Amino acid sequence: MILKPSEFILNEDGSIYHLNLLPEQLATTVITVGDPDRVTHVTKHFDSVEHIVHKREFHTQTGTYKGKRMSVISTGIGTDNIDIVFNELDALVNIDFKTRKVKKELTSLDIIRIGTSGSIQADIPIDSFLVSETAVGFDSLLHFYKSEAILDLKFANALESHLIFPKENGSPYVANGNSELLSYFNDPSYFKGTTVTNCGFYGPQGRILRLPLNNPNLNDRMASFSHSGKRITNLEMETAGIYGLSLLLGHRALSLNAIVANRATGEFSKNPSETVEKLILDALDKIAFI
Repeated sequence: MILKPSEFILNEDGSIYHLNLLPEQLATTVITVGDPDRVTHVTKHFDSVEHIVHKREFHTQTGTYKGKRMSVISTGIGTDNIDIVFNELDALVNIDFKTRKVKKELTSLDIIRIGTSGSIQADIPIDSFLVSETAVGFDSLLHFYKSEAILDLKFANALESHLIFPKENGSPYVANGNSELLSYFNDPSYFKGTTVTNCGFYGPQGRILRLPLNNPNLNDRMASFSHSGKRITNLEMETAGIYGLSLLLGHRALSLNAIVANRATGEFSKNPSETVEKLILDALDKIAFI
């Protein structure tokens, strides 16, 4: 099937629409960050950089670290951007840009998120690292795709029942990170947990400034949940979409979190940039050997 121009959109220079990338500019190992400025915080440690591409909030640099070719790309915040980035990353390796057809032989990418997050458990302190074994999406993205086969429906149903989740909020979905990538981060410096991804930073994550919340006890109820030995550990805005789309598209994904806030204790890191820098350096050294 030839993909129509309205569905598979290319720029005048032949690059993919939003990311502005050509297939040869992307490595098969990809690090995602939310903040466009954080891209250079990663690539400043590279041996060399061969491509630098900017468009909107999407900033990509491709180069090598300890001899391994990697791309670092900013996604912006939220699973709406994850939907754009991951579909276009997949297109760059699995669609022929000349024939506009899906390739017969598909390529699997390794995609590692390096981001920030807030713990909802008092025993996961600020300035620690957490790797997401599992992610729960409150954002509805995966419900727009045929995704039942890759989702943990028992976990989702148990959580929905425990939270007394309002129907108007939609049903949560649950997806797992890649176990092979996880094995490279199996050391005591990383907590392992279940990450909740929501569609906003304030109300959706239980923060109150001036607007009252519809469900003010949501974080407490999440913190008290347990299913098959797993508890909810932290909140952020991308991981569930990353895991769900990666599973559907046949890529390996893992999310690494610098814990800069603890919602249970009310603390925020005094030096979050230093914590993120430590996570970047540790992650790069591990990713170089994947």
